[in-house]
Amino acid sequence: MRSLSVWVAAVLTAAAAHPPSTAWAQDAKAGARKALACQACHGLDGIARLPDAPNLAGQPAVYLERALRTYRSGERRNEVMSIAAQSLTDDDVRDLAAYFAAIQIEVKALPK
Repeated sequence: MRSLSVWVAAVLTAAAAHPPSTAWAQDAKAGARKALACQACHGLDGIARLPDAPNLAGQPAVYLERALRTYRSGERRNEVMSIAAQSLTDDDVRDLAAYFAAIQIEVKALPK
């Protein structure tokens, strides 16, 4: 049982020393400022203004980060996003993801 305790302590220590990338430099306030460039398509409130643009409000930050990174790398392609993501730094990606993920949305069922 002691070896299990030592192992758990080692894993927790390693995890604390190397937090996941989503924990680094997420700044939703900075993301709100950076999102001004996104508002024409996705809206500043994360609700899309164009029929082909997805709503970003309330999406998980991990999903948004991955989407932006794959647009930036060229792994994922979209005529607009492939260009827009090119200039984003890792901090920009994390901040934008934090901002859009923090937007509260309300979902209501249609009345019967």
